[in-house]
Amino acid sequence: MIDSDGYRPNVGIVICNKYGQVLWAKRFGQNSWQFPQGGINEGENIETAMYRELFEEVGLTKKDVRLIWASKYWLKYKLPRRLVRENSGNHPVCIGQKQRWFLLQLISDESHINLKTTKTPEFDGWRWVSFWYPVRQVVSFKRDVYRRVMKEFTAILLNEPFMQPIVMVKETPVEVISSSSSDKKTVYKFPYKKRKGKVKFKRR
Repeated sequence: MIDSDGYRPNVGIVICNKYGQVLWAKRFGQNSWQFPQGGINEGENIETAMYRELFEEVGLTKKDVRLIWASKYWLKYKLPRRLVRENSGNHPVCIGQKQRWFLLQLISDESHINLKTTKTPEFDGWRWVSFWYPVRQVVSFKRDVYRRVMKEFTAILLNEPFMQPIVMVKETPVEVISSSSSDKKTVYKFPYKKRKGKVKFKRR
């Protein structure tokens, strides 16, 4: 489904844990990372699309998360010319995505995350990273949207009780990695060790 301006309606999902980290996912077969996102089907409401994409891409259900916030406005990005598909028949050309973003808190165990719920997985690895890390690491044409989304969500998260003891760090990526290879899953955890006024890491 593409609108009259050439943008595909889409939902984006930011999932945070109790440490204020966000889930960062690796595109299948690529060295490219992003937040979960996906298109809205014709006749589907935005929230329904979000929960469908949540399950299809990372295996989580409505019971695994708490919906904290949904962005109020559509945010758009254009695709680079090399990624724009030529028009075939009566199909309109998609020049980019227009997105509504959702902020979720993971309330179940992270072991519920499953990247293999469909025959064609979107991702083949994931990790927890610091809140602002994705803004610097995402592909350049999505960067402005990510910056605007995270700025909006920052104001919301700072009012969340579970975030009160945590300082949200802009510069340091968090080395918490969970990835899968074939049927094996390896998890390396470096949880926060809380200290007044700063965030440190403790290897376990």
